[in-house]
Amino acid sequence: MCTVCGCGDASVAPGQAHGHAHQHGHDHSHDHDHAHDHGHGHSHAHHHHDDHHHHDDHDHAHPAEDGSIDFGGGIAGVHVPGLTQARVVQIEQDILSKNDGYAAENRARFAAAGTFVLNFVSSPGSGKTTLLVNTITDLKDQHPIAVIEGDQQTANDAERIRATGAPAIQINTGKGCHLDAHMVGHALDQLPSAQGGLLFIENVGNLVCPAAFDLGEAHKVAVLSITEGEDKPLKYPHMFAASDLLLLNKIDLLPHLDFDLAATIEYARRVNPKIEVLTVSAKTGEGMPAFYAWIAKRAAASRAAANAAE
Repeated sequence: MCTVCGCGDASVAPGQAHGHAHQHGHDHSHDHDHAHDHGHGHSHAHHHHDDHHHHDDHDHAHPAEDGSIDFGGGIAGVHVPGLTQARVVQIEQDILSKNDGYAAENRARFAAAGTFVLNFVSSPGSGKTTLLVNTITDLKDQHPIAVIEGDQQTANDAERIRATGAPAIQINTGKGCHLDAHMVGHALDQLPSAQGGLLFIENVGNLVCPAAFDLGEAHKVAVLSITEGEDKPLKYPHMFAASDLLLLNKIDLLPHLDFDLAATIEYARRVNPKIEVLTVSAKTGEGMPAFYAWIAKRAAASRAAANAAE
């Protein structure tokens, strides 16, 4: 999680996780035509603590019989030098609690507008942007569609989306490895309302951190290219556990690869028995109608649930 890379909270950034708690004042500057960038002004209150003197049993990993070392076996599931597992858990809970508050606000906005929102997650190169471009092209006459693009740098993907005629806002996260709900809320202020339509969020290419962050979406959709290998659901279980749909993309390449499709699906369902799986090719269009049908079915169910709750 972000306690490893520090993108979720500067109090756990590399080099700062050794006995200091940081208080941050944020001075935000935004360029919404091309990116959503934040300038941060930091005021630091240094509080010495003795976390680095109190390690629980999981702070020191021991090699297994095969020589591997597991730093994810503690209660926090991660290792941050200088912090106990209990402290890491507390920091994660604080970060996610704040994020969940913003996500709830986003979700309320989506419900009020009748907007069905999907959060697309994957590793880089899975074909997310091509898949979205083709999806928008095929569905834009049926629904208002808007897109939020997340990357560490550049507005390349947003420009590809805008070429379809759909409005898109680029969020550049800098060193951050995922979008969070606060960023998405800012982007919503700049997008025209997709009243009764669809909002697609293309998250930063990363199979780790985006799994933990609720953006207010109806569903996470994991996109996995078959060129990536069949073991990804087992290597990155939290992402596939958090997703409701797995799109196995680039299926047109299957005859040219040594790829076990059945094994990949079995691995995904081992991690998440409820995950739905569709095989698609964004390039050729194979399987895309089934994906569009899934969107229509889930959007209708989401709106029916929202109407029933009113």
